[in-house]
Formats: sequence, structure tokens, C-alpha cells
Amino acid sequence: MNAPVPASDLLRWCRVPAEELVDHPERRMPLRLCADSAEMGALMARELVDEIERSARQGRTFRVIVPCGPSCWYEPFTTLVNAERVSLSHVEVFHMDECLDWEGKPLPRSHPYSFRGFMEREFYGPIAPELTVPEHQRHWPEPSTVHEISRSLAERPPDLVYGGWGQDGHVAYNQARRHPYSPVTVEQLRASTARVQDNNLDTVIALAQRTFGGAYQFVPPMSVTLGLSEILSAKRIRLFSDTGPWKQTALRVALFSPVTPEYPMTLLQEHPDTLLTATLNTARHPVSEHPEWDLGVAP
Repeated sequence: MNAPVPASDLLRWCRVPAEELVDHPERRMPLRLCADSAEMGALMARELVDEIERSARQGRTFRVIVPCGPSCWYEPFTTLVNAERVSLSHVEVFHMDECLDWEGKPLPRSHPYSFRGFMEREFYGPIAPELTVPEHQRHWPEPSTVHEISRSLAERPPDLVYGGWGQDGHVAYNQARRHPYSPVTVEQLRASTARVQDNNLDTVIALAQRTFGGAYQFVPPMSVTLGLSEILSAKRIRLFSDTGPWKQTALRVALFSPVTPEYPMTLLQEHPDTLLTATLNTARHPVSEHPEWDLGVAP
């Protein structure tokens, strides 16, 4: 079993004030901060459009892995594409992950956690038909397609990963594996490929609190996800979060901890071109704002 992150280290990292994170001498990954979701969404949209236009000028296909969250960039992205008449005909999109029901089947498209349903409405729907990504260049992860997608990305790695991170530092749905009989090592996590899996209980609870007023009964118990080997193969990785408290501790661990399977996003420290972007609310931490707290943790 892998050793957990020491509580004394976690306390030290969480005590760092938000304004000191970007230039902290112990930081293991680059970080930039945005004032709020609106600023971050505009930044994400502009940068992705610029990447798409650059690849078009170079006459090459642009292969990108995109998430279903954060969602603050969809409206500014589709607005830019339509206003600037940016053709997406050379863009090949690999969607990161998808939620599944207890039998491992896709959810109804109108379910709040049907990522495909959401992306069809919010990402593809508003784009002018003559500009949009062709249907055959949209790769949706499903139990029946996941191995084909994995092979495609192994043969020709993506140019860019856009994404977020979860409460346990999961990237896509690469959650911290907590099964008592089959823990994974850092090496296994690094080599993980696209797969179907059960969702962790803390992921279910976090999503229940976020969307369903705590009704965990409505949260999809399974998911299909790209693996970290597909994510880490990309030329550039850009992760973003505007979710605030749900992501604050994972951000601190990603910035300061050695690589650990307890927080999968720490593996991004090994990538040569990774950048994290967080809103100020995500960069803060209650422990840093309450130095008077005695948490009973030995230094």
C-alpha cells in the first residue's frame, strides 16, 4: 500500500498564502492566477482559438483532448469562433471522459452528468454549422470505443490537453485508486490507459453536494476515462479550475508534493510543458487564512 501524504506536509502546504503560490521557491509546477471564472473563461477561449488558428496556418490537423469542465470557457469560445469565422474543420477532438450508470451504460443525454449531452449543447451546438468540428472528428469515450481511442492517441499523440482537476487531484477520471486489495503504484498510474471503472465514494459525495443537494443516489457510480498515459503523451497540458473550495487542497498538493498516486495530478510535474491556472478563490485555503487553528498535527 502506498503511504499517504504526511499530515505535517499537508499542513505546511495549506498554510501558504494564496498570493505566495505563484512564485513560491518550493513550487514543482508553474501556476498562474485569474481573478474569477469570467477572466479564466476568456483566457481559455482566446488561447485555444489561437492554437487552432496557428495549426491551420501550418496546414496540419490539430488534435486536442477537451474536458466537460470547467465550463466557463464554452460561451466565450463559441462566440470567438463565430465572430472571427474560425474554421474547426482541421480540429480533431478527443473527449476526456464520460459518466456511466451502474451497469456501465451511457446516461440519458439530458442527465446533468452526461458529458456528451452537455458538450453537444454547449460546445458544438452554438457554433455555425459551416465552422464546426466534423462529426467523424469527434471522439466520444464509451465502453465500446475506449480501446480504439487509446490506440489512436498512442499512434499519434495529441497536441494539447485542456482539462481541470478533481477533489483528489484526478485528471480526466483518473481518480486516486483506494481499493484495499489492488492499490496502484506511481508507475502503474503513469502507464494507465483508457478504461471503464467504478467511481470513488468521495467523488460520488463531492458531485452529490455540487449538483444534487447531497443526493448521492443520483450520481453516476461508474465512468469511462482516458488514462494518464494518453494525457501525459500530449505536447502541452493546460489544467484550469474555478471551482473554489472543492479543489483548493488538491492544488496545494500538486504544487508542493512529490509524485504520489494519492493525488494523480502530481504526475504532471514530470511533463515538460504543463501549466496550471486557478481562480483566486481556488488558490486560497482556509488553513492559510486561520493561522490560529491548532489542528493537532505534529510538525
